[in-house]
Amino acid sequence: MSKSFLEQVHYIRIPVRDLEQSAQWYRDILGLQLLTITEDPYAIIKVNEGPLLLILVPAGNETFSHFTVNDEPAFSIGFTSPELYEFHQHLHDNGVKVDDVKEDNGHSFFHFFDPNGNKLQVHW
Repeated sequence: MSKSFLEQVHYIRIPVRDLEQSAQWYRDILGLQLLTITEDPYAIIKVNEGPLLLILVPAGNETFSHFTVNDEPAFSIGFTSPELYEFHQHLHDNGVKVDDVKEDNGHSFFHFFDPNGNKLQVHW
């Protein structure tokens, strides 16, 4: 294998319908840091202390960050949380569409949807 010229993933773009509402949701519900909303317009969200950014991009009503497998939505963005069950309850308490926590070989996870219908996963 040849040397990779790539160092890391810098950002992931997520399509949203309402930029302001979505930026507030990612900040207030997920607890991520809203760095700025640019003139382009994009919302730039920092994921804790890591280098990864989420870029919220205004898009059409039927555009999502996930894809489908066997006609079912499959997530493309996965987060980690050491407080998985507390986070699940937090999302539920805040009216987020959230699936049940599942276990798979000592691995716990669940799926949830942002206000734009983007399917996301969190695991621990």
